[in-house]
Amino acid sequence: MVTICGIDEAGRGPLAGPVTAAAVIFGPDGPGCAVTDSKRLSPAARADREICIRRTCVWGIGWAWPSEIDALNIHHATLLAMQRAFAALRHAHEQGALPPQPKLTVLIDGAFVPNLPVPCRAVVGGDRLVPQISAASILAKEARDRWMRCYHREEPQFGFARHMGYPTEFHRRMISRYGVSRIHRHSFASPADPNEAAAAR
Repeated sequence: MVTICGIDEAGRGPLAGPVTAAAVIFGPDGPGCAVTDSKRLSPAARADREICIRRTCVWGIGWAWPSEIDALNIHHATLLAMQRAFAALRHAHEQGALPPQPKLTVLIDGAFVPNLPVPCRAVVGGDRLVPQISAASILAKEARDRWMRCYHREEPQFGFARHMGYPTEFHRRMISRYGVSRIHRHSFASPADPNEAAAAR
């Protein structure tokens, strides 16, 4: 029997903050809740699902930071965050969270896969099609949003708790007024069109 590990990311499109990835393997009884693409859930429903997934699944979170995004580009930084998420999951797995899984396959949302020591396959639209990827999308989104809300206390003038670093009109105005923060991605230009910002997500 093949065990599926799902991986997804959050934060490719923002002008500020990390890109965050999550890796998830379901426990023997599944995730214990209905999962779907995180973008289809309200914030309250997503927070409830996150608690359930963390309690019932084996999971890992990985980060790539703004300096790494600038150095590597967002594509390679996202793959790095995915590698780190899988490494964190393997560590939890090796601590006995689940029995050994000799036939582990990793399914990743999107068109590209990171370099991992197990078979990997990209699934376009996987955050809607593969439950393990859906669960990973929820964990990645919640972890990143929580980090951005915490960082908001450091530089509240940018309103990070309001837009999570995405290029909203308000965010662009604050950059024009205050310049860039310590967590802005210097390699990103602020899109002039809000539809471009939405597409970047």
